[in-house]
Amino acid sequence: MRASVLLVALGLGFATSVAAGAADYARQWPLSLPDAEAGLYRVELGPDVYRAALSPRLDDVDVLDGQGRPVPAQLLAARAPVEVATVRSSLPWFPLPGADAGRGGDLALVVERATDGSVVRVDVRMDADATAPAASTSWLVDASAMRGSIDALVLDWREAPSPLEATFRIEGSDDLRQWRVLQSSAVLFDLHGGGLRLRRDRLPVGAAARYLRLVPLSGAGRLVVTKVEAERGEEPARVGPVQWLDLEGRPGAGRDAEALLYELDGRFPVESVDVSLAAGATAQWRLYSRDEADAPWVERAGPWLGFRIGDERSPPQPLARPLRDRYWKLEAMPAPARPPVLRLGWRPESLVFVAGDAPPFRVVAGNARAVRGDAPVARSLEAVRSARGADWQPPLATLGQGAPLAGDAALRPARDWTTWMLWGLLVAGAAMVAAMAFRLLRGPRD
Repeated sequence: MRASVLLVALGLGFATSVAAGAADYARQWPLSLPDAEAGLYRVELGPDVYRAALSPRLDDVDVLDGQGRPVPAQLLAARAPVEVATVRSSLPWFPLPGADAGRGGDLALVVERATDGSVVRVDVRMDADATAPAASTSWLVDASAMRGSIDALVLDWREAPSPLEATFRIEGSDDLRQWRVLQSSAVLFDLHGGGLRLRRDRLPVGAAARYLRLVPLSGAGRLVVTKVEAERGEEPARVGPVQWLDLEGRPGAGRDAEALLYELDGRFPVESVDVSLAAGATAQWRLYSRDEADAPWVERAGPWLGFRIGDERSPPQPLARPLRDRYWKLEAMPAPARPPVLRLGWRPESLVFVAGDAPPFRVVAGNARAVRGDAPVARSLEAVRSARGADWQPPLATLGQGAPLAGDAALRPARDWTTWMLWGLLVAGAAMVAAMAFRLLRGPRD
């Protein structure tokens, strides 16, 4: 019995010593505090911190004080962008003669406006020697009723060339006399092939002007516009810009022979994806990911149509939630001739912490044994914001130059001595029972 108690006591003592060595991290970054008296701070995690972290939950990223003790800290996600509500408004438009109109004589363009500046009628007047325009390939758009900037014009049409790929110059004016170029090249297209259809009916503007003029540069043919709308969106909330990681791919093998494989070298919170395509490329994509090399793949996005036509390209695809997976897979139809670059978008998270009275402070990352205990710092932050405003942020501490601590040794899992000790206790107990049974069997007989 005493032996059993001694073995248990030794096991507890050993477990305690393992827990005491949990501050052994791979790398560290000194922190510079903007205000020594603020108490509550935040630090944005940089790419080096994500690359040093081992835990998929970032449990091994922490803030230590000058004595090597962890301070109360909590990881907060990057502020999510607010979904922008898009509003479209119909605009009046008027066909204008093409570049060859009026050849051989004089041509006059007369625009009649109402008292509020809106265009009422556009007349084309030619002398007897002028040649009538074969088709109207330019358009005047009356945006005088709009206030502020127009994000884009959305067009509908008929009698377009097939396939359609038309390039326009967009000009703006406030008096119909002086014109300025707003977009030197904007593309409309309607393409078909391989059972897929790719249509773009949106011309970016990004400016404010009372009148707009669409001038064809190529490919418009006998395009007949039937509808013009102005597209505007509300001002989005200010959030940190998305940063992009470019991954080179390789062809898969075995079950993934038809796929393209990629590997991420850090625990970045990936929130959107994109595929960097060669000019003129179009394909349908599906994206998968997993955190372990032998785990099953999980579909994350798609199918979506990715394309690049001239300067126009498909938008990035948002993910349902941020992911820190290491392994990524793309499937394409049709398969590309060479693996494209997979672009993963992420925004830095913040570690909000309470600084004590033992500076200097540092961020540490990379530990196979440590688990950061999240303190309820977010509640303190909410309390301060209730008094100072919902947009208040703690002062931003900045990361200094990173330096190694324990290096790769901190990334190796500790040996599971607890399991071996339990087996040892079990074997010792079995041996003691066997010895007692043997003594009973050899005891004196009546």
